[in-house]
Amino acid sequence: MFPIHFIRSFQRSLLLCLLFALTCATAWAVPPLTVSGNRVVSGGKAVSLGGASLFWSNNGWGGEKFYNGDVVGWLKRDWNATVVRAAMGVDDGGGYFQDPDGNRQKVMRVVDAAIANDIYVIIDWHSHHAHQYPDQAVSFFQDMARRYGNHPNVIYEIYNEPLGDASWDNHIKPYAERVIGAIRQIDPDNLIIVGTRFYSQEVEEASWNPINANNIAYTLHFYAGTHGQYLRDKAQAAMNNGIALFVTEWGTVNANGDGGVNEGETRAWINFMKANGISHANWAVNDKSEGASAMWPGASTSGGWNDGALTPSGRLVRNLVRAADPIPGGGDGGDGGDGGDGGDGGDGSDGGDGSDGGDGCDQSATLPGKIEAEAYCEMDGIQTENTSDQGGGLNVGWIDPGDWLSYAVNVPSAGRYTMNLRVAGLNAGQLQIEQGGGAAVYAIVNIPATGAWQNWTNVTVDLDLPAGEQRLGLLALTGGFNINWFDVQGGDNPGGETLVMQGEDYLVMNGVQLEGCSDQGGGQNVGWIDPGDWMSYPEMDLPRAGRYRVAFRVASQNGGGELQFEKAGGDIVYQKLNVPRTGGWQNWETIETVVELPAGMQRFGIFAPAGGWNLNWFSVTPL
Repeated sequence: MFPIHFIRSFQRSLLLCLLFALTCATAWAVPPLTVSGNRVVSGGKAVSLGGASLFWSNNGWGGEKFYNGDVVGWLKRDWNATVVRAAMGVDDGGGYFQDPDGNRQKVMRVVDAAIANDIYVIIDWHSHHAHQYPDQAVSFFQDMARRYGNHPNVIYEIYNEPLGDASWDNHIKPYAERVIGAIRQIDPDNLIIVGTRFYSQEVEEASWNPINANNIAYTLHFYAGTHGQYLRDKAQAAMNNGIALFVTEWGTVNANGDGGVNEGETRAWINFMKANGISHANWAVNDKSEGASAMWPGASTSGGWNDGALTPSGRLVRNLVRAADPIPGGGDGGDGGDGGDGGDGGDGSDGGDGSDGGDGCDQSATLPGKIEAEAYCEMDGIQTENTSDQGGGLNVGWIDPGDWLSYAVNVPSAGRYTMNLRVAGLNAGQLQIEQGGGAAVYAIVNIPATGAWQNWTNVTVDLDLPAGEQRLGLLALTGGFNINWFDVQGGDNPGGETLVMQGEDYLVMNGVQLEGCSDQGGGQNVGWIDPGDWMSYPEMDLPRAGRYRVAFRVASQNGGGELQFEKAGGDIVYQKLNVPRTGGWQNWETIETVVELPAGMQRFGIFAPAGGWNLNWFSVTPL
């Protein structure tokens, strides 16, 4: 016979479980995407979401091997992607018409993974002739709507890129109206995106005769190497006429998918999309040997790509996607369970469900300043709880190894800052301060054991931060501690101007040659660098002893090189850097490091432990 208090406790627990299940049946991990005026908004908030498009799904085209959950999970975790696009080939060889089941399954793997990872997913009917096959499109999208129409993650892109000979009024719009009507019979509200004439560029035409249906946006595609201000003007005119745009595909290179990265136009487009609340997916998650691919040939088919696996386009796009807006609400919040036992951080006294954090993204915090730990934008693994520290409120706890948080900050000027962290914990730990996503590591700080989860103390660490709007990340290398807040002060940059030395201005060298340079500014660069080659340069006058940022402008066809920055003659080695593969001898990138240098007249040398790279210039900037 069970005691009566046990039965009542069991009844209460069962009732709570049923209520929780009912709540979860109607609470979504991502807010719905809806058209509000001339913008697509998430949960009613204006956003410019960023993500990536997979390559054509067609059998034998090479990109289909990336249609899996591991890739989607990596894009979410490492790129901070909030949207992924499944570009299902339709009427070309190996596409849906030839293998409907195989291509459908590829799309479903991506959609299922996106839903599991709490991000949006575009189901793209990737055709240039879709209006010629309305029956097949209706059948496919109704199938998708039946499977996924109750998930707000899902976006239907019903026509990738109509060609120039298709008419908006006579071909594209009638086709779209039929497919939209078929979807709406099953899914009344998920976002639908309609392609526009001439490779989805003539958005202004669509704005003159828009579709009369709910929650419709229109496709804009661009490639930064080909499309500039004139296309942004068209887009602005279309929005001024009242339609909402979604850039479901864009590239950093030329419109044929190849060529070098045009970083200037890429950033102009990113700024335009940010200013106008336009979400976007970059082309393409693939390892094809062309400029638009994010990875070099032979890249892992399950993610895990480091800088060496990413092309120049891939590295730039990853950084841009990391800086895009998060999905409103941030993180998965954690379920809090029974409050935990305090073993992994947090004292378990108040439970803490994680749902009260994540409100720090509506506006960036300007540094210097104080940021509450629960005001994160995104997180993984942590929960919040009430704190007994002075001032009350919440603290972050339940911190395990690998858990992280990111914060939106605005750093007005680059320089040296001091971070003061308010921490507590039974166990000592380590915390990594980084650029959100780990693109740069600023410092690693040791967290002391304070004797209890609510016995608070301060630890400090110096950071050299770049200027501008950015994400500041906290990554737990080891867990077992709580964080209440952190305060960032300073920003002093006693400075002096950046000193630049052209690569060809050496005094003495061994083994290298010069050639004409196509990098910005022209002139010459140093090339034919083999292992053991070196250059010694004229003196540079450094204003003080201390930390300096040293940057090198390099290019490498194949990668694998190594650059050693040293005192001329090699008596002192300041730093060694790996030279990345840039994809060409004149495809230039800047790599940099921070070193301690003495004051006064200094003569520097560059030595090649491993060759296969070119050098245009290097610069030295006091921090």
